[in-house]
Amino acid sequence: MNALSGVFRSILNNRIPGQVVIQITDRCNARCPQCGMRATESFARSTLETDTIKRMIDAAACRGVQAISFTGGEPLLDLPRLVELIRYAGGAGIPFIRTGTNGFMLAHHEKKGFEDRVSRMVDQLADSPLRNFWISLDSAVDPVHEAMRGFPGVVAGIARALPIFHRAGIYPAVNLGINRNVGGDATRWLNRNDFGSDRAYLERFYSLYVSAFERFYQRAIDLGFTMANTCYPMSIDAAECEQGLSAVYAATTVAKIVRFSPMEKQVLFRALIAVIRRFRSRIRIFSPLCSLEALIRQYGPEHSEQSTYGCRGGVDFFFVNAADGHTYPCGYRGHEDHGPLWDMRIGRLNVPAEADACRQCDWECFRDPSELFGPLLAVFSNPLGLVRRLADEPGALATWAGDLSYYMACGFFNGRRPPDLIKLNRFSSNAAKAGSRPSLILDHNRFNQKLSIP
Repeated sequence: MNALSGVFRSILNNRIPGQVVIQITDRCNARCPQCGMRATESFARSTLETDTIKRMIDAAACRGVQAISFTGGEPLLDLPRLVELIRYAGGAGIPFIRTGTNGFMLAHHEKKGFEDRVSRMVDQLADSPLRNFWISLDSAVDPVHEAMRGFPGVVAGIARALPIFHRAGIYPAVNLGINRNVGGDATRWLNRNDFGSDRAYLERFYSLYVSAFERFYQRAIDLGFTMANTCYPMSIDAAECEQGLSAVYAATTVAKIVRFSPMEKQVLFRALIAVIRRFRSRIRIFSPLCSLEALIRQYGPEHSEQSTYGCRGGVDFFFVNAADGHTYPCGYRGHEDHGPLWDMRIGRLNVPAEADACRQCDWECFRDPSELFGPLLAVFSNPLGLVRRLADEPGALATWAGDLSYYMACGFFNGRRPPDLIKLNRFSSNAAKAGSRPSLILDHNRFNQKLSIP
């Protein structure tokens, strides 16, 4: 009850309960082609001191931060220290604590003692206030994922490990970073030059990514996952840097594997919406449809600053960089160095006008909650703007309300509890009805107009 009253007080003050992503290290042992921290990348690696991180945690707790994510690099490279930090954050009063892994500890499942080794790891995590734990999976095709990560056989190891997690009371989420390999060869080699028109290409793009996402979620369910999260494709090039982006979080690349044009992103998010509607009654899926709809509008030809809610990065959400220990609005606005977290007065930071708020990247960690909380904030801070938005997008409120209902059915994605399949089943019949909305699927009669294809 106290937590709910605290959330309400924050909203009245035009604030969202804060979150801080702390990059405890940029060391990594995976070979992911979509990440600048891969093991084969040559740069000076950094790891934050334990006492420094504890001081950050204390500062975050004193400033009312409700969520902390420990990320890397690979956070589990030093498991005892990670568990110590999770316990410290819980003791400081942080209720939502998250971390995850590239899965390296789940490789070599065929070796003797695998289950004992995994059990020791899981028991340490279970004996902590950790709320959510993720395991990365980059493709619906097992060999493709394993080649990308450099961990042969890791998918079978995940399947063997998940029952161990579940018995200990941890229900990991599968984490997909959208990339062109998600559907294996079908999506990897898809090329605009092989088609006579943008229309033909994007229709094929849509169908292949629908199939890829369907295969991915089904594979996650078959492996034993009960939750799923999707990281939207992120890359930063020279033009974007000129607009104010400069990644301090090296989980990005200019490689084609995660680069999509605005029109491709529109179709990509439409495909994701269609598939999430079909699967959200079978596996708890974090990705809110209201956020995906907003991104579709953002990349559309009629985009305006009123079509999405501005990101709360730099207002309520922050990223701490392992290289210097400094705080940034997010991992991609490296020109805005706020210095050490304990020197910041988070609650006194100015909230920019909606038209001036940042929409430069698609980092779902910050964009998704910004969209979810957007209507609630607008009720008190900008009711007229909310009315105008609803008039422009009459279906947006229904989507948002549906997301809120779904989040409640998912127990707000508590990773220490199993899914309530009875509650989730309510979304099975609704999905079929809602999925027929022409604005959310590839309606061939309106396809050219919606995407401004000649």
